[in-house]
Amino acid sequence: MSRFFRGGDDSSTDSSSEEEEVYSSEEEEKVKAEDESSSEEESDEEEEEESDEESGSDEEEGPKKKGANRFLQSDDESEEEEEEEQSEDEATTKVKSAKDKRFDELESTISQIQNGQKINDWSLIASEFDKLNRQVVKLQDGSKAPKPYIKVIADLEDFMNETLAKQKVTPKKMNATNARGLNAVKQRIRKNNKDYQTQIDAYRKDSDTFMESDDEIPAPKTVSKALRFAEAPVVSAEQQEEDDKGFSTVDSRGKVVQYTPESILKHLRTIIESRGKKNTDRLEQIKVMETLNKVVPITPYQRIRVLQTLISARFDLGAGGAAQMPLDQWKAAERDLATLLEILEKEKDHVVVEGAEEWDDDDKLPTIPEGEKYLKVPGSVVSLIERLDDELTRSLQAIDPHTSEYIDRLTDEGSLYNTIFRGLLYYEHLRKDASLEVPQESLNRIIQRRLDHVYYKPAQVVKILEENAWKQVSAEADSEITPRSQSGDAGKLINILSNYLFENSEGIIRARAMLCQIYFLALHDEYYKSRDLMLTSHLQETIANFDIATQILYNRTLVQVGLCAFRKGLVYDAQNTLQEICGSGRQKELLAQGVMIQRYSQVTPEQERLEKQRQLPFHMHINLELLECVYLTCSMLLEIPLLAQTGSSPDVKKRIISKTYRRMLEYHERQIFTGPPENTRDHVMQASKALAAGEWKKATDFIHSIKIWDLMPNTEDIKTMLAKQIQEEGLRTYLFTYAPFYDTLAIATLSSMFELDSRKVSAVVSKMISHEELAAALDQVTETVIFRKGVELSRLQSLALTLSDKASSLIETNERTLEQKTQGSANAFSRKDNRGGGQRGGRGGARGGARTGGNPQRQAGGTQFTGGALGNAVRG
Repeated sequence: MSRFFRGGDDSSTDSSSEEEEVYSSEEEEKVKAEDESSSEEESDEEEEEESDEESGSDEEEGPKKKGANRFLQSDDESEEEEEEEQSEDEATTKVKSAKDKRFDELESTISQIQNGQKINDWSLIASEFDKLNRQVVKLQDGSKAPKPYIKVIADLEDFMNETLAKQKVTPKKMNATNARGLNAVKQRIRKNNKDYQTQIDAYRKDSDTFMESDDEIPAPKTVSKALRFAEAPVVSAEQQEEDDKGFSTVDSRGKVVQYTPESILKHLRTIIESRGKKNTDRLEQIKVMETLNKVVPITPYQRIRVLQTLISARFDLGAGGAAQMPLDQWKAAERDLATLLEILEKEKDHVVVEGAEEWDDDDKLPTIPEGEKYLKVPGSVVSLIERLDDELTRSLQAIDPHTSEYIDRLTDEGSLYNTIFRGLLYYEHLRKDASLEVPQESLNRIIQRRLDHVYYKPAQVVKILEENAWKQVSAEADSEITPRSQSGDAGKLINILSNYLFENSEGIIRARAMLCQIYFLALHDEYYKSRDLMLTSHLQETIANFDIATQILYNRTLVQVGLCAFRKGLVYDAQNTLQEICGSGRQKELLAQGVMIQRYSQVTPEQERLEKQRQLPFHMHINLELLECVYLTCSMLLEIPLLAQTGSSPDVKKRIISKTYRRMLEYHERQIFTGPPENTRDHVMQASKALAAGEWKKATDFIHSIKIWDLMPNTEDIKTMLAKQIQEEGLRTYLFTYAPFYDTLAIATLSSMFELDSRKVSAVVSKMISHEELAAALDQVTETVIFRKGVELSRLQSLALTLSDKASSLIETNERTLEQKTQGSANAFSRKDNRGGGQRGGRGGARGGARTGGNPQRQAGGTQFTGGALGNAVRG
């Protein structure tokens, strides 16, 4: 048999852990022997003590085994080790439930507080007191707290009062850390003890009876590990269910939160006070208010206050930076606002008005004061509606417009319009009672929001929005401003809303109302009405004084009026209107449809963020490619005849209608090879080149082949109008170019050349003659155009006139420069004592000698200085 087996009992149930115990005991004996030998060398006294200990241990352990027997274990030793191991397991390892562990932690914290009281350490007491309040929440049974907790907070309050009394009579001050801890406990304990005042009073009345009463929390129970393994999970599961059953909702400070009708106002005040602070969990606040909104029973006043605070808290999630409000929170806020309006419509005696007094008593509900008809709740419905509208705009700005998500999000505009409409009806109802003193500005703001949602939409879409809005309200409801009977006509609706704001508002709202009406009229091809309104408003003179959002609306309206003029065939008016926006090259920025990134611009992050916030949602954009196409086409129809006129008549003063178009045309002419047109700009440039050469049919084909015309209504009518315009301007260009080479020209020839009616050709020629653009006469008998000769200057004469003009401008420039330099010093060129006249040679001497005769008076306008030799030549 191996020496590693026992000599006595060879049971198979012995574990390997017992063999390891044998090895460890023998090794310990060897270590002890080495320690004894080292101690003998140090001192004799230590030798005696070590020998006594060694002898004692030898008597206990018995004789040592030698050789192979030292690895064996006797029966007595094995039985003793098993008993010791079993007793140690029962004595030290216990399985406790979660509740028992929490109770132990509570007792430990109470002990720390009591130790702090003994040494007067208020810093320790303050930290442990906060920890104690967090722990007791998990051990509360309903509204009752554990009795050890009641005992310690009652004693702590008494001890605090004693300490404060001593501080008043003791000259020695407490150190800063201790004083901060005392103040912290002083602020917290009194507020904390109010929740447990009944139990504290019972404890102070008779502490012994209170601590020994039957409703005391039972002592911790322990489960021995000696129990069978199969029984332990059953006990812990039952205990866990029992523990969870007594749990309650707690706040951030660890206190139990009870949602009752009486506590609603207290919870709301706590939430309102914590708004805007750091480390505030906004989602948790929203959950709390959603729970408060479901409390039964709840009064209308409480429901209104809860909904107001809840909507504001949801808006806080989208506050700050470029973060937009989450979609689910926006929809929830829209539902809450609709619910609020429903409650206000049902409860006629409850009104939400600005400037109402805040109700400070959270323990009782307010009532309608005597002599009044309404219970006024402070708040602003129009502010909530405006914020909801702004959050929808921010959300649309952040979504890619080319995805289905944008379309889905845009459908929420219908529900938002219904909310705005119901808010308008509510404010109309409030305005009927003059005692409420509802400001006119609130009604103007909500009407402006309604107008902002319809002014840029086609009439058919506006009609659908209005029908859906009236379906959401009761059949008896009606509006004094926009009656139900007129809701089907979009034009009347826009006119009524704009006129109401124009009469009852001023400043920005009034200007925006006019611009919205002009935009709507121009969108629906009523050019002359929109033009007259724009001119009579005089906004072009004062628009620079308005805010940026209004300036953007002005630019959009101006562009829409220009497009309307183009659709009417008024090319000159369209080009003149669009020149200010399109000629700058910053259409995208001026219309708030994108941010222009310039090469050398220094834009701060704050400016860039503000610029992005001003951008309009994609569905409100004006097509920039269509706008550029209209502008370049109008410029082509005006510039090509002008270029032909100035080219054939050098005496005509050169003028430029569109610098942008001229620059593009010059760039196109400098190109050595021009391929087929690829974009809108190439089509217009090649059409311009063909029109200048008299090939009007080719120019028409180039213009008609632009696909962007399909985005405009009545595409065929527009193409027909463009063809007629190109024919007429082609005729004018031909006459300007080839007039010097004709003596007479038959109208029939021009009519067949440009495929125009003879009467139309006669009208165009007569107009050119009357405007002195063409030196000719129209013979109506023979129907010919007779050109006058000798009227045009020759090339030499034209150059001589040009030189004369430049010389005159040079003289004027010199005289102005001299006057600026010698202003206030009439004797600037005089020499004292006649010096400088004959002492200088050459040019200087000549000039000096010429002035020796004195200083005659200067003539007005500086005509004495004639520019030297050039001036003499001009005069001679």
